[in-house]
Amino acid sequence: MADYTRRAFLGFAAATAACAGVGGAAKAFAGDGDLLRPPGGQDEGALWAACVKCDRCRSACPTNVVGVAHVEDGLLQARTPVLDFHRGYCDFCGKCQECCPTGALGPFDPERDELGVAVVQKDRCIAYFEGCVECEKACPYEAIALDEAGHPVVDAAACNGCGVCENVCPALVYRSFAGGTRRGIVVVSPARYERLGTTVANDESEMMA
Repeated sequence: MADYTRRAFLGFAAATAACAGVGGAAKAFAGDGDLLRPPGGQDEGALWAACVKCDRCRSACPTNVVGVAHVEDGLLQARTPVLDFHRGYCDFCGKCQECCPTGALGPFDPERDELGVAVVQKDRCIAYFEGCVECEKACPYEAIALDEAGHPVVDAAACNGCGVCENVCPALVYRSFAGGTRRGIVVVSPARYERLGTTVANDESEMMA
């Protein structure tokens, strides 16, 4: 009886280890699910199921903000559409959705839905070292205000993640010695914003790109 119990325990332990290994492989395959998607691509499951990686959305984008995910984002994610606010911003023109042949980019209402949320990076934001109001001036939704010290503050409820603020941020121009590609304000996915919160998202180790 004791021997049977020991064998059962060892079998259970082996199964647990195997499941953990599969889970790790699945995570590497699928990625972390925190990529910024074009309008209508916020349902990751539906996007993966329908996207044929034809690249039409990127070709149709008039602001050049649509790019593609890479292998390091997860094997399942590779070549699927993502937003790169260093290249452009989203004006919600709908052209990426119109040209999608499979419906992977579904309906999206910029008045109700959001691509992401802008988060100020205090260690990179020029306003924390000298005067800068570029993101506050550029925001088309008046989601960014300046506090008493002249630092930008984002109203998450008003922000829909269009990326104009990140696109115009001059941090990499004036503080290029800081390294990396992270600007003074970045847009993160709604899921990441909710999971990490602004306190953690502002941490350089979390946002370093």
